[in-house]
Amino acid sequence: MPSSSPAAMAAADRAAAALDRLAWLHPKLIDLGLDRSFALLEKLGNPHHHLPPTIHVAGTNGKGSTIAFLRAMAEEAGLKVHVYSSPHLCRFNERIRLAGRLIDDGGLADLLEDVETANGDMAVTFFEVTTAAAMLAFSRVPADLLLLETGLGGALDSTNVLTTPLATIITPIAQDHEHFLGTDLGQIASQKAGIMRAQTACYCADQQAEAMHVLIAHAENIGASLQVAGRDFHLAKTDDGGIHLSCAGEDFLLPAPGLHGAHQLDNAGLAAACLFDLAAKNRLPSCGQAQAANAFASGIKSAIWPGRVQPLNDGLLAELWPHRPIWLDGAHNAHGARALAKTLGQIDGGKWNIICGALNTRDPAEFLAPIAPLAGSVRCLAIHDQPASLSAADMTAAALAQGLDATAATSIITAFDQLDPTYPVIICGSLYLAGHVLVQNKTLPD
Repeated sequence: MPSSSPAAMAAADRAAAALDRLAWLHPKLIDLGLDRSFALLEKLGNPHHHLPPTIHVAGTNGKGSTIAFLRAMAEEAGLKVHVYSSPHLCRFNERIRLAGRLIDDGGLADLLEDVETANGDMAVTFFEVTTAAAMLAFSRVPADLLLLETGLGGALDSTNVLTTPLATIITPIAQDHEHFLGTDLGQIASQKAGIMRAQTACYCADQQAEAMHVLIAHAENIGASLQVAGRDFHLAKTDDGGIHLSCAGEDFLLPAPGLHGAHQLDNAGLAAACLFDLAAKNRLPSCGQAQAANAFASGIKSAIWPGRVQPLNDGLLAELWPHRPIWLDGAHNAHGARALAKTLGQIDGGKWNIICGALNTRDPAEFLAPIAPLAGSVRCLAIHDQPASLSAADMTAAALAQGLDATAATSIITAFDQLDPTYPVIICGSLYLAGHVLVQNKTLPD
């Protein structure tokens, strides 16, 4: 938890004020393109030219989980790791991890003020200016590896300013943000493919045929080395729930992932294929393949990624609801909902109490339909402090239209009223809701 000393509170206030000012530099929240990013980076002395070896990750689903596995595996191997990810759940600090630790409020405030001064009155989006700030931080603090997550898409994303990353990764591609990335999988895949670089390995999850065709063609056009799951490296589930990985000319037996869900075997395997192959080629600092195997296995088992099928074993809500386990997940689209439903069925084959909320940027039926067969009772919330949240009434109407036993709740606390104590609880529907729950539960990510 953040410190509550006067100095720490003053630093937090400075950081919050800077973030608020930066949010008003551009009239749009999202305005894809790289010109403004390059202009701002030049004003900052081009920090993107002075980063540690970088693995750049794009995709629709699984980016954060894949990075969580990469980080845990690399740190177990003794590497100092920077991470850039988004969005945050509870505090902006979660987006910037410096050599293993979240940036503190004082460091964040100093960094943002430096970037604000350099930027002047140039119109840049919030993501552009904060991404530039992260790159400045990463250039200042020594580390062995940077794990860099795209925000939206790839080709025109503010993170896509590197000339020669160590490697790139593309996780599963699905329909999402169609109004920015395109209306079909081929168009979306074309945007994700934009992070590939010539003569650089790109490790790619198995994809639907329409997306795979685009990725293969783009790799061939630019001369990228595309390594595809199921074609160039192979993953299989072992009898004990672990992973049999065949890559880099060898076979590896890895333990069950620390993150829940069958899809996490694919995410862990993708991360492992990348690191094992880089280690075999002596591309990772101080990390040969022989030394890496045990460390990577430990990392797969110990990976943590808050808000993704996360058990809430401690905190206020666990005290409030002692009957059955409480789980939290931020999946918000149809692909994520299908994965969540499959995972919940593996955790408990019976019915579930579902507490859910969602943004108004997509049809809630896309999320509700896959989880409907698991629903015992449903409580619907508006997401606190989110103007784009669906109202509790609208979310309830959408759930009723799916034939669910749904009622509205006024808060996460009251949502637990009159739930069936024989069912476990899943809180889901949005990463914003997941963040709000972690704040209410007093279990912030660290």
